[in-house]
Amino acid sequence: MFQMGRAARMERHHGRHKGEAAINLVSMIDMLTVLVFFLLVYSTEQVEVLPSAKDVQLPNSIAEAPIHYAVVVIVTEQDVLIHGASVGKVDEILASDSAIVPSLKAELEAEAGGMVKLAGLSDEQKIAALEVTIMADKELPYSLVRKVLATSTAARYGKLSLAVLQKPSDLALASVTKI
Repeated sequence: MFQMGRAARMERHHGRHKGEAAINLVSMIDMLTVLVFFLLVYSTEQVEVLPSAKDVQLPNSIAEAPIHYAVVVIVTEQDVLIHGASVGKVDEILASDSAIVPSLKAELEAEAGGMVKLAGLSDEQKIAALEVTIMADKELPYSLVRKVLATSTAARYGKLSLAVLQKPSDLALASVTKI
C-alpha cells in the first residue's frame, strides 16, 4: 500500500527503533555495590532511639560507650516525666528538703516490677540489670539532677546514665554516658 506524508514519516521513524533499549548493567551493579557497603557500615552500630523531648537541650560529650535499653526519665524546666507522664513538678522537687522524690521512686519501682526479663534473677542480679537513663536539660541546677539520681538509686536501679549529645566529628548524635 502506498503511503503519503505523515504516515510515511511515521513508518520510517518506527522502522529505525525496532530494537529494544539497552540498559547498562555495569553501572547499576557498581551503584548497588556502593549502596550495600554503605548500609553494612552504618547498620552495624547498635542504636537506641531516645524519645524526642523538644524542651530538653542535652549537654555535649565525647564519650563513646554503647547504648543499652533503659527506663528514660526526662527532666524539663517544669516537669519530671516517665513515658510522657509527669511524676513531679521541678519547683516542688527543688523546694523539698528530701533527697528522694517519692512519686518518681514509686514510678521507677513499678517500671522495675514490670520488667519480664528479670524473672528468675537474684536480688543482686536484678539490681545490676536495672538501668535508668536521665535526659535533663543542660540549664537545670545540678541539685535537681542529683535528687533524680538519688531517687533512681533508692528505687534499686544499679546502672545510671545521663543522656548527652555525642560529637565525635561534626555530626551530633544522641548518646548515653555511663556514670
